[in-house]
Amino acid sequence: MHALVIGGTGPTGPFIVNGLLARGWRVEILHTGRHEVDEIPPAVGHIHVSPHDPAALAVAIGDRRWDLCVATYGRLRAIAEIFAGRVGRFISIGGGPAYLGYMNPFLHRPEGLPGPLGEDAPLVSDPAQDEKGWRIVQTEEAVFRCHPKATHFRYPFVYGPYQGAPREWSVVRRVLDGRRRIVLADAGLTLDAYGYAENMAHAVLLAVDQPEPSCGEIFNAADSHALSLRDVVFHAARALDWEFEIVELPAALALPARPLMGRPSTSHRLYDLTKLRTRLGYRDVVAPADAVARTARWLVAHPPPAVNGISIEAVLQDPFDYAAEDLLIERWQRALASVALPEWSTPPGYGMAYSGPGGRPRSNAGFEA
Repeated sequence: MHALVIGGTGPTGPFIVNGLLARGWRVEILHTGRHEVDEIPPAVGHIHVSPHDPAALAVAIGDRRWDLCVATYGRLRAIAEIFAGRVGRFISIGGGPAYLGYMNPFLHRPEGLPGPLGEDAPLVSDPAQDEKGWRIVQTEEAVFRCHPKATHFRYPFVYGPYQGAPREWSVVRRVLDGRRRIVLADAGLTLDAYGYAENMAHAVLLAVDQPEPSCGEIFNAADSHALSLRDVVFHAARALDWEFEIVELPAALALPARPLMGRPSTSHRLYDLTKLRTRLGYRDVVAPADAVARTARWLVAHPPPAVNGISIEAVLQDPFDYAAEDLLIERWQRALASVALPEWSTPPGYGMAYSGPGGRPRSNAGFEA
């Protein structure tokens, strides 16, 4: 059995490659060759060509054929066309922006994605809604035209080693710089679908192992448990023996939190993983809290390099301007201190059904079965 992995040196690639090797596959990777990683063993063959150049790609593969192609990188639409008739199985990786509102939550009223998103949720149907999302939908359709029995995964943002734009760097660098305060929008309670690289590779390998329930299907893939941004900050900091004072600001004022949010909305963005869990038996290989901790420690040992000559700070659009952050915090705290709460004839409560801290006291001091 002969497999080709297009990509292979990004976040999920080494896990997919080594997972295939462990299953007895003979594996090659196709990538530019600009980035080699130690996790790819010498037994793996390399085809060095840009997956973004269809003409060069077609020449590089010639008339070769494979039993399996896992396309994780490059121009997927062109790749699907070039490999039509050349592979026994085609597994491709796409993304969540196919869903209507994934990148533009303001398309929904009220603002925010309905969730959790199942694979049958509405997709972007017009470039005016979201041009990137519309292109992704067109690519998905092209994949299944060329490979009717393909398996396609809609990844969320993937984190872990070798990620190109690590959101965790906004936390890790603040730890390294000795910062004790970090600003979060709306208390950092936003829930977002993310996927640790090893977990996402595990989902792909489940499809490799189970062709019958996965062929011709699209699957959401993400960590089973979604962490809030507050959780991400907590677990990353704790992994580095650090503790932050979290400064909670309304989203409109929390400019320093934008790079962590990655979008102009604090609404939730969650996947429904029922199909992946029930059809393929997916469970997280690495718990998300542990995955964030691993990522934070990896970033300390491997500070992100520039991407195409652009610093990672510029990629994340995080200026790490602590003087401005401190001034914003100071002004916010002064504003809060100046607010005089009104007196209520009857103080608002949490409802008589609520029995937690600050709720209605017990009506009976004793216990009756």
